Amino acid sequence: MVKYVIGENEAGQRVDRFLRKYFAGVPLSRIYRIIRKDLKVNGRRIREDQMLEEGDELTLYISPEQFQKDARQVRRKPPARRQFKVIYEDPQVLVVSKPRGLLVHGNAQEKSNTLQNQVCGYLQDRGEYDPAQERIFTPSPVNRLDRNTTGLVIFGKTAAATRALTSAIRSRDGVRKFYLAIARGQIREEMILTDRLRKDEEKNRVTVDEAEGKSSETHIRPLRAGDHHTLVEVELITGRTHQIRVHLAKAGHPLAGDPKYGKGEKISPNGSGQLLHAYRLVFGELGQPLEELSGKTLEARPPKVFDQAVRDLVGRDAEKNY
Repeated sequence: MVKYVIGENEAGQRVDRFLRKYFAGVPLSRIYRIIRKDLKVNGRRIREDQMLEEGDELTLYISPEQFQKDARQVRRKPPARRQFKVIYEDPQVLVVSKPRGLLVHGNAQEKSNTLQNQVCGYLQDRGEYDPAQERIFTPSPVNRLDRNTTGLVIFGKTAAATRALTSAIRSRDGVRKFYLAIARGQIREEMILTDRLRKDEEKNRVTVDEAEGKSSETHIRPLRAGDHHTLVEVELITGRTHQIRVHLAKAGHPLAGDPKYGKGEKISPNGSGQLLHAYRLVFGELGQPLEELSGKTLEARPPKVFDQAVRDLVGRDAEKNY
């Protein structure tokens, strides 16, 4: 027999989902057999959809040896070299500014040096996260930027904060996300761009597909127009993959430097890459556990390469517009 007490970051989920994460390599059939025959919560038999609360005591009628064998093994990883800048932090939330060239999550080519791993290492060093103890929770981003898009990324430091942030982002008034971008051509009027977008996972490319795509909405406000490029502020209403890049390209104003949806021209000594920066987050009235973040506006200055491109492509004093 093994007893296990549910912690703060394990509460708020169904018992079957908790066990599926905790016993990650165990077949589903055995998970549900454990729930039916070998599990009590606070001394009582339960259904697989019962929600767990902090402090609940799970009694599993399996041997300690079998429990350790089945449990997901998590080891402390050496921290990745820190490349991000901390913009805001409280006990529940961390907001950082991501540099160009860094993935938010890992992929098949890069699994270790990611923004998420760097943030986890930062929190480990501060004693706020121990992967050996948190077997099913990892501090995670609730918004995502492309590799060459710079700027603000929000992380939940607890499971409850991550759920609340995800809900706030889905709400129009919970979190408003603004970007700075340099688009090709002259944009003189505000635009509201709406299309249904579909992602080809194999090619990692997004196309407009009015039949099968997902609805999307992007608001564009010109800040300063040059002879051949325009500095714009973009508000992202929905959060589809490559949404800003696809919408502006379809409107005839692809992002300067965009290698996938534009001409991919070289815009700095560092090479090509879309000129897009997530520079402002506006938070609405938020309840627990996000009350310290409620009503705040956070900003991150663009990198120097962006500022230089604004001067070169839009105008020498165009930086004054942000």
